[in-house]
Amino acid sequence: MWRARLLRDGRLCSLGRMRNPIRLKNLNRRFLPLYVLGATILVFWPPRPEGRGLALGLIALGAGLRSWGAGHLVKNAELTTSGPYAHLRHPLYLGTILVSTGFAIWLGGGVAIVVLAVVWPWFSFHYFPRKERSEGERLEARYGERFVRYRMAVPALRPRLGAWHDEAGSAGKRTRWRLSRYSENNELGSLLAVCLGVIVFWLRSGSGTG
Repeated sequence: MWRARLLRDGRLCSLGRMRNPIRLKNLNRRFLPLYVLGATILVFWPPRPEGRGLALGLIALGAGLRSWGAGHLVKNAELTTSGPYAHLRHPLYLGTILVSTGFAIWLGGGVAIVVLAVVWPWFSFHYFPRKERSEGERLEARYGERFVRYRMAVPALRPRLGAWHDEAGSAGKRTRWRLSRYSENNELGSLLAVCLGVIVFWLRSGSGTG
């Protein structure tokens, strides 16, 4: 009975079609300096157990937000305004910065300050404004007034308390969280990378509680 129900819902089929989480583009040579830098930091400046609790909280929050958003996001097919997208326009970006901040805090000391001093300004003044502008132009050209209303009502990164509903025009299709969308957006690979990072940081910071 449970198997038939899963088949009707499409969940079992989605599990069988899970996308390979290993993205070859992440193994590109241009990322090699970042991997070397990360390994060097972990070798010479092991993470501190004192900040582990706060770090794990931010990492879990960021990974959870990304997973929630990835299961709702329908790329290039419709304007996604359900799930976390009803509260903020860029849950994946916010999730990423929360995860990055968590790992930086876990490093502790001067290394954490340097990492945050580099990551936050780069994200705030270079990467995010460029992505916000290009994605906004693309979505406005595709969805017109509906996206304009959405952009005016829903903050980019600061979540609003109440979920947004488009009462001024066509509400469009409000999607539900789907494992198939989670897989198509390759979020499993991101989640595995975060989990691997947590394991490595935990082992390098020792077994004591912070």
